[in-house]
Amino acid sequence: METSRLPLALRGTHGKVNRQLFCLPMKFTHLVEINMPDNPLVVSLTREQLWRGLVLRAERPTLFLLGLDACEITARSADGLSRTLRFGQLVVRDHVRFLPLQNVHYHVPQQDPMPMSDLTMTIEEPQPGSLFVRFEYDDHQAAQETAEEAFYNDFRREAYKEADIDTIRMIRQLAQEGELDAPLQ
Repeated sequence: METSRLPLALRGTHGKVNRQLFCLPMKFTHLVEINMPDNPLVVSLTREQLWRGLVLRAERPTLFLLGLDACEITARSADGLSRTLRFGQLVVRDHVRFLPLQNVHYHVPQQDPMPMSDLTMTIEEPQPGSLFVRFEYDDHQAAQETAEEAFYNDFRREAYKEADIDTIRMIRQLAQEGELDAPLQ
């Protein structure tokens, strides 16, 4: 797989994906603030706009994920979809569940070279109009991190955080362009 478009932490040597990084145990959570009332330069989003953006990330991930070459939706139901993602020669199959206006849950079943993993993006609103998205990653591996694994996982966490911040940045851009104002079809 061509890796020049992947975060440095996921690149291996000789232009190949560092497949060993997919097998390291990792669980972590972080929050991204959406509306910043104290910063007039940040345009506020409604819960509905944010929701539409999170759904769009599942349905059209090439807008959001650097290094993703193609996405095929292979099945669709009232509460989710199944997809095949292509990152060069690496093919990843996943399932996405929607809990409207609350969360989007991505489940990747175990597949070579990756263990089973989950990502949940949950909209939180501790006060009216004060929106956050909680990103929760879980690879379901029980092993404790070695010092070397912790070193690499720090890179992975930072890469995931940056990708999540980019997701919110793209949602904000789409909202400013009026792309998230219409109800989802």
